[in-house]
Amino acid sequence: MRLLILGASGFLGGHVWRQATAAGAEVVTAGRAWLPGSPAHHRLDLAASEPARVAEIIASVAPDAVANCAGLTVGGPDVLAAANITGTAALVTAMLLAGTPARLVHLGSAAEYGGAEPGVALGESAPPRPGAPYGVTKLAGTRLVELGRAAGLAAVVLRVFNPVGAGAPESGLPGRVAAQLRRALAGGGDVKLGPLDAVRDFVDARDVAAAVLAAVAAPALPHAVLNIGSGTGVPARTLVKELVSVTGYAGPVHEDSPGSARSGDLDWQQADVTLARRDLGWQPRHDLASSLADLWEASRDHAFR
Repeated sequence: MRLLILGASGFLGGHVWRQATAAGAEVVTAGRAWLPGSPAHHRLDLAASEPARVAEIIASVAPDAVANCAGLTVGGPDVLAAANITGTAALVTAMLLAGTPARLVHLGSAAEYGGAEPGVALGESAPPRPGAPYGVTKLAGTRLVELGRAAGLAAVVLRVFNPVGAGAPESGLPGRVAAQLRRALAGGGDVKLGPLDAVRDFVDARDVAAAVLAAVAAPALPHAVLNIGSGTGVPARTLVKELVSVTGYAGPVHEDSPGSARSGDLDWQQADVTLARRDLGWQPRHDLASSLADLWEASRDHAFR
């Protein structure tokens, strides 16, 4: 199996890269910057590249599958649109131009759904109502992949809920809390966060990577979009308390800072992962305690960043 991973230097892309390599796949990576440790890497900025150029790279690699983990979670609407819409359009167009039989596994986001009724798990048939630019641009990327699929591209969108684990960036709540706890324990003041009342579905990054590889290997992909989550809604405050308990921090945790613009003031999200279990033979295997322990251990390398 030869797998081309776009965005392998990122949080989720890195997990896919490591897990695919460990599984014995022949991995080729591509991204905007050089990637130390990747023996086969192509410099490629999807948002700034003509589809014909992307098609040339895909043809030269001749992958069995392409995992698109590229994109941005933070930035202005123009920056998000370039990364999550223009880049996805270039990739889908390029794969159609190349006439490749390779399968595309594209990472979407639960932000595409927007809010949900408390206590009700979100299935893939739920109408998407994104409440912030990030979700809007990710939904547009999903629609482009669906158009590619309608044109004959073998493709699936894995709609990832809130990933947590080693390497989680500070742009998300788990990574931000870990970084602040490191600084506070080193004498850098209190932990200051936004409101923590919202309920989210936190899924381990290792489970996301396993879902990508399962989608690569699945005999068929009957559904265009599959939810990838833990299947459990957890209050954000519970995640913070569990991470605090891992660290031994005994200081205050303030909730009076501005909330994340990425979230769009969503009160509740929980994934229904029935279709992913059925189509991919996949299920989440790591609990939140394991995810947070991995996150905390890995954050040692970034304690004072």
